[in-house]
Amino acid sequence: MQSLRNHFLLAMPHLEDPNFAGSLSYLCDHDENGTMGIIVNHPLELTLDVLFEQVDIDADECPVRDTPVYYGGPTHKDRGFILHRGSSEPWDSSIQVADDVALTTSMDMLHALAAGKGPDTFLICLGCCGWEAGQLENELKENTWLTVEAQPGIIFDLPPEQRLNAAAGILGIDLNLLTSQIGHS
Repeated sequence: MQSLRNHFLLAMPHLEDPNFAGSLSYLCDHDENGTMGIIVNHPLELTLDVLFEQVDIDADECPVRDTPVYYGGPTHKDRGFILHRGSSEPWDSSIQVADDVALTTSMDMLHALAAGKGPDTFLICLGCCGWEAGQLENELKENTWLTVEAQPGIIFDLPPEQRLNAAAGILGIDLNLLTSQIGHS
C-alpha cells in the first residue's frame, strides 16, 4: 500500500454527504490502521478571538485574532487541530506530516498564537476526518475522491474558496466540467 500522507483528497462532484461535499482534505496520516485528515476549505462562522474566549485564553494583544477557524471534519468536533508550516519550536502533541507541514493538537500553540509568538502560517480547525483501515481505499475505488500530492501553498496562500479547484488543477482537471451524475458501463 502506498501511503497518501501529505496528499490532498478532493471530493468528487457527486459526493453529497454534507460533511464532505465540495471539500478538500489534507491527509496527515495514512497507513494500514486507517487514515486521518483535515478539511482545509470550509471556514466556520467563528474567528480565533471567539475561540480564545471559549477556552479562556487572554488574547488582547493577539495580532491574528480575526483569523477564521475551519471545519476540519465530523470526527472529534470538540477538539482543535492546528495545521501549520513547520517551525523549529518544539510544540507539544505535534507530528511532522511533511518537511514543511506539521499538525499540532496542543494548547501550548494556542497560547503562543494568543501572545503573537506562534507560527507565521497556520490553519486552525475544529474536528478532523477519519477512515478505518481499508475504508478510504474502498471509497477511492468507488470514485468518491481524487488524490494528488499536496502543495502547502494551496492550503496556506490561497483563499479557501480557491483551494479545491487549485488542487484539481495540479491534476489538470476542472471540477466544474465534471458531471455530478455517476454510472457504470
